Amino acid sequence: MPATTPRSRRRDAGQAFPLYIVAVGGLLFLALAFFAVGQAAATRNGAQTAADAAALAAGQKYRDLLLKSLLDGLRDGSYLTDPTAWEELLNGRGTPSEAACQSADWFAGRNGAELSGPRCTPDSWPTSFAVQVTTLKTVGNSVIPKTSGTHASAEAKSVVGPRCTLDPATDDTGGTDDKGGKDGGGGADDGGKGGKHDKDDDTPAPVEITCDGKRWTLDPRHLQELPEAADLFSVRLAH
Repeated sequence: MPATTPRSRRRDAGQAFPLYIVAVGGLLFLALAFFAVGQAAATRNGAQTAADAAALAAGQKYRDLLLKSLLDGLRDGSYLTDPTAWEELLNGRGTPSEAACQSADWFAGRNGAELSGPRCTPDSWPTSFAVQVTTLKTVGNSVIPKTSGTHASAEAKSVVGPRCTLDPATDDTGGTDDKGGKDGGGGADDGGKGGKHDKDDDTPAPVEITCDGKRWTLDPRHLQELPEAADLFSVRLAH
């Protein structure tokens, strides 16, 4: 005669089944919640990547603009007629920054974001660019309410720092300046700073700078033999 399941055991199994359903449903909800948190973290990381790229792009573009202004000053001799402004450029400031912020906007878009808030804010000293971005895509649908319309945002700041110092100018007799120093040797006809290359040449004399311990001669007659922007200025993220 077949065995029969006691009625009490069948009743206990029937009461436990809803508990199993609730437990499985809870675990599934937790899994989906963790997935939503992962989605949010990935979107936030994407926003920070875009912000860092935009800030660095602004700083690097500004560094290129500084180099261009320095070369223009060498070509037209304004580093002699307006040495203060030229030295400001060497110190990493004094050139318009609109193109730098445009570069930040472009790089933010390349990384799936756009500039927001104050967009691109340059500071005068030390020259820096603070940017804020918002992702173009949302976190996405999830079990957490409102994530489908939530965008991630992040901020970053780059700093442009000078690497170089202007060496003391020499006089026409080879001296360092009017305060004294070297006397004799290396006159203006030898290409010394502070004079013309020779009596018949109207090209301004070279200027010498020292960048992180390395000495460069910036000669208006040989502008192809010059340091690169990265040799003159550093660009770094400031956290």
